[in-house]
Amino acid sequence: MSDLLKVEKRGHVAIVTFNNPPANTWTPESLNYLKQLIGVLNEDKDNYSLILTSDSEKFFSAGADLNQFNHDDKGLSFDFSAAFGGAFEALSNYQGVSIAAITGFAMGGGLEVALSCDVRICEEQAQMALPEAAVGLLPCGLGSQQLSWLIGEGWAKRMILLGERIKAPQAEKIGLVSEVVPTGTSLSRALALAEKAESQSPTSVAYCKSLIMEARNGDINSAYTKERELFVKLWDTEDQKEGVSAFIEKRKPQWKNN
Repeated sequence: MSDLLKVEKRGHVAIVTFNNPPANTWTPESLNYLKQLIGVLNEDKDNYSLILTSDSEKFFSAGADLNQFNHDDKGLSFDFSAAFGGAFEALSNYQGVSIAAITGFAMGGGLEVALSCDVRICEEQAQMALPEAAVGLLPCGLGSQQLSWLIGEGWAKRMILLGERIKAPQAEKIGLVSEVVPTGTSLSRALALAEKAESQSPTSVAYCKSLIMEARNGDINSAYTKERELFVKLWDTEDQKEGVSAFIEKRKPQWKNN
């Protein structure tokens, strides 16, 4: 099923390009493949970042093909929702830095996959929505939770309960994306951001990311303790020794991701 998701390695960066034209819709197979891919990347000490993008200026991803839901089989519905949830949970827990380079329409599951990334940028023609309630469904790829956390309850309710479609300038204004770039440039900009990640210790990034995500549990006091514990745990890694030594020796660090 890798034909539905084209994977390219460029140094420490993995680029995943959606490849299910015309609208880059998700299938259970492509979702399961994404989950498997994240597992492989987490084991790859040479991988520091992941970019999700599309070759289409019109569609980043339109989510799921509604023909997949035109049935009365609750078992199939469960399997599809589990595939969405499993894939996007895996993406949220990816140990490196994930970047969504949104090229066009990001609808339903197409927006949910971007919400599961650490950084979102979009091209000026992009539009984003979670329109599931308009067809009697609801976001089942973590969207009801991720969107609220990232942009606040007010805008999340407008997008989910009212079905509002957000264009690129508004998306940047409300924090749905961090940057809007010209058409055709999102991948190059994402690569530039990924290059910044390469200057960071990958082990430190993994620890920092887990701490940032810890805030979602709502128990800040226990997170304070975990922060100190992970800080000390870095002394078990080669990257901590290399990072400090490189700074003192005024040279560029050579990360081992270990």
